[in-house]
Amino acid sequence: MNIDEQIRNRRAMEALRNGVPNSDAVIALGCNQSEIEAKFQKQLLDTSQAIARGLQNEGMIVGGDFGSGKSHLLQYLMHYALKENFVCSKIVISKETPLFDPAKLFRAAIECAVVPKKRGSAMTETATALDPKSSKYKDFYIWTQQKRGLNTRFAATLFLYERMRNDPELSNRIIRFWSGDRISSSEIKRYLKACRERVSYEIENISQKELSLQRFKFTARLVAAAGYSGWVLLIDETELIGRYSLLQRAKSYAELARWMGKLNDESDFAGLTAVFSITTDFYIAILEGRDDINKIPAKLKAKGSKSELLLASQARRGMQIIQNELQVLRPPDTEVLEQTYEMLKAIHAKAYDWEPPPVKTAERLITTQMRQYIKTWITEWDLKRLDKDYQPEIEVEPLERDYSEDRNLV
Repeated sequence: MNIDEQIRNRRAMEALRNGVPNSDAVIALGCNQSEIEAKFQKQLLDTSQAIARGLQNEGMIVGGDFGSGKSHLLQYLMHYALKENFVCSKIVISKETPLFDPAKLFRAAIECAVVPKKRGSAMTETATALDPKSSKYKDFYIWTQQKRGLNTRFAATLFLYERMRNDPELSNRIIRFWSGDRISSSEIKRYLKACRERVSYEIENISQKELSLQRFKFTARLVAAAGYSGWVLLIDETELIGRYSLLQRAKSYAELARWMGKLNDESDFAGLTAVFSITTDFYIAILEGRDDINKIPAKLKAKGSKSELLLASQARRGMQIIQNELQVLRPPDTEVLEQTYEMLKAIHAKAYDWEPPPVKTAERLITTQMRQYIKTWITEWDLKRLDKDYQPEIEVEPLERDYSEDRNLV
């Protein structure tokens, strides 16, 4: 066995120990969620054809208990999508990346985006791959110039990028704008003047939220114009929205509905698709337990403004998605557990150049999650590698999830 293979196996073991899946662990273990995988494959096919066929984006939401393999599944889907030539962004909902804020969500999506077979900045790699002579680029350019729901900043900057891409400073400035930086109308006009072409754009004012949503729309088309199949957002730990304030939760449910493709014209993000993960107890704990499903629409409607009535409708749609469209991870059966055990045993052997002995498995209950099995096996092998005669007693304590509101998550 060569040293590179041993390092890969050690990286996989370290990731599995910590419960944080990486590409090595995902490649080693694969995926036992065949129904979700098949649905995702269909989702990717539709996304790759969406721009040409005029289709809206569609999404999927998967659910499972803590330790059931949701993050592993998202990492596996990302690995698969990259092989299918999709740009992928795996986003973890957090204080820094709240679901209800499109500007922060977009910035996170761009910063963590991975371009197939590339290592550099996703936006730079994508912009560099644009070929003005290709039919895909020409369609993209025409769509942008026709202002299809876009602020003229996008048309103007694409015009400048095509004509001035040999100017590194200007090209970098435009890419930074596409990536989320601000750009003023006066700055754009100055660049147009320097371009020495008789063209002008009337740059309209726009809110940061609307500009961020348009960036998602523009980037999905940009990715396709550069020759990629589309853009995939993989959004983990969606259950964190349960700790937001009531208004923040309402906005988050509405955004979930948007990225799931359920807000009609407001979900027109052709070329983009999303997969969310959430805990299966979220519905009982938050939608029913905190009565979000009734309380949020009622409070918003009571205020009576047009914007709040719209938010009430959109939030209700997002909650209905969680209630009715959740794709629940299938728990591991005996065959899957045996296959996983043998695979892990082989990886541990290659990682540390030894022969792992048989070890006890975690108690096979309906509530036992895959992470518990894996952690039990690896922990016992780690201990026995240090002392082959040691008989460990491994204790497991249940994790209580905290859904209490946290005003620091703003």
